Amino acid sequence: MIVRHAEKAAQPADDPPLTAAGVVRARELATLLGTADVGAVIATQLIRSQETARPTAQAHGLAIETITRRLPIAEHARDVATAVRRHPGKTVLVVGHGETVAAIVAALGGPRLADLCGSDYSNLYTLILDGSSVRFIRSTYGMPSPPQPEAGMPCPAP
Repeated sequence: MIVRHAEKAAQPADDPPLTAAGVVRARELATLLGTADVGAVIATQLIRSQETARPTAQAHGLAIETITRRLPIAEHARDVATAVRRHPGKTVLVVGHGETVAAIVAALGGPRLADLCGSDYSNLYTLILDGSSVRFIRSTYGMPSPPQPEAGMPCPAP
């Protein structure tokens, strides 16, 4: 399962924490995954990613596996995919970022997706890896994000 980190504060610009709404969303994610057999939680080193992952990791008695977000994004996505594949047969939660989620989905064999817009926080992408086949399910959780542009259209200005 892959999500973007929850709603983030504006400051500090380089590594902001979650907002109150983001904390609620992170808890909702943990509740949603409460009965799942989560075997690993993977997040980047950034505060917003760690804070989104923490409630689920704590609920399942897991440490967060940290994969440093780095450039190029495609290499970061391959690192995350490698980490996910180290847990065959287990449910793995990956907490990414607006510019990494689509690349991670693709690195795991899912469809090509557009990068997420700045206000898009409610998507939950599930990839079921079964040997060489991959099933992809797109759903949502928590409070709905505002409507997003059609595929191929630019994100609205902040």
